[in-house]
Amino acid sequence: MTSLSIGFVGAGFNTNFHIQSLVEVRDCTVGGVASRTRASADKSAELARSLGLGDARGFDTVEEMAADPSIQAIWVNSPNDTRISVMEAIARGNARREVPLKGVACEKPLARNLVEAQRVIDIMEEAGLPTGYLENQVFTPSVVRGKEVIWRRAVPATGRPYLARAAEEHCGPHSPWFWQGEAQGGGVMNDMMCHSIETARFLLTPPGADRTVLTPISVNAQIASLKWTRPEYIQELKDTHGPEVDYAKKPSEDFARCTVTYKDQEGHTLIAEATTSWSYVGAGLRLSVELLGPEYSMRSSSLETGLEVFFSRRVAGNTGEDLLEKQNAEQGVMPIVPDEASAYGYAAENRHMVRCFLDGTTPDLTFADGIDVVRILMAAYRSAELERSVDPSDDDLISFRPEVARGVWKPK
Repeated sequence: MTSLSIGFVGAGFNTNFHIQSLVEVRDCTVGGVASRTRASADKSAELARSLGLGDARGFDTVEEMAADPSIQAIWVNSPNDTRISVMEAIARGNARREVPLKGVACEKPLARNLVEAQRVIDIMEEAGLPTGYLENQVFTPSVVRGKEVIWRRAVPATGRPYLARAAEEHCGPHSPWFWQGEAQGGGVMNDMMCHSIETARFLLTPPGADRTVLTPISVNAQIASLKWTRPEYIQELKDTHGPEVDYAKKPSEDFARCTVTYKDQEGHTLIAEATTSWSYVGAGLRLSVELLGPEYSMRSSSLETGLEVFFSRRVAGNTGEDLLEKQNAEQGVMPIVPDEASAYGYAAENRHMVRCFLDGTTPDLTFADGIDVVRILMAAYRSAELERSVDPSDDDLISFRPEVARGVWKPK
């Protein structure tokens, strides 16, 4: 097989980002899209066709798409509360095939909690399907190149890095379900901290080494609602997303910070610091990364693009996101991200997954890595609730569900 036909589950913002990135990926086409409505599936399929990515078509159900012999792999981008039902549908569809699927990739986070994450893994193992965990920020060109240079030039001369910082900040998600703690599994921590935690761990891990070379020994975290539980913003959420998003009754956190302490195989203490926010107002989405060691440092920011425009007050137009994701203004000095799908790591991530599924090799990130991230997230939520550090190996985390995910969290 020289080309992989991908079927997408979900037809929202994230799927469309993935589809746009595939223009830069060899040996793949988009075969289909299944979503909660056929209309949305057909719309994303049309996007794929318009980009020359094959004869994509909409499917009525996930099982139907997974069973279709024209589809060779599935990318799961549907809401977090559908993870188990989607995986079950994929397994049923796969069982109807003469030739099994080549692989199943799932967007971050793998699940809302550890029980659900383990069930997702079990379903795929029972079906005998290879998996890939879609964590685009680990594939961000600036992160990959920065790590390569640091570990090749600086580490041999002065020693390994000991502190990594990663942050993701913007003004809030696009879709209503992201704002609903019970559906999403939490707030900004569950939505975006998975990116920052995994990116920081990746930077601290030697090139080519397994994630087990770092042992997480302590997690300390804090969550807060800084903006969206103010009365005027509670109303704004209702006006934008409908009455089911009511932060007066069931808020989610819009700010989170987390510190993970690791030990490496030589016993060195390593620190990963992560910050995420839905209460950031700037040009748009800001991703920032730092890596520090004995005699060196590196840093990257997605808003330092090298390209910007200035629009005076006389330049008026409709609001949109034509310059960068989560754009907050249409006037003044504005940075432009020339190719967001590539800059944010989607193209490299999909290139890697496509090649691994075609070659029958194990991706750098699988569902096993995804459940490790979920464990850190659960430890972080528990730490925030207890207001103390938590051991991420604690068995109590298996059955733990955050207060935000249960709809009972009250900001202090």
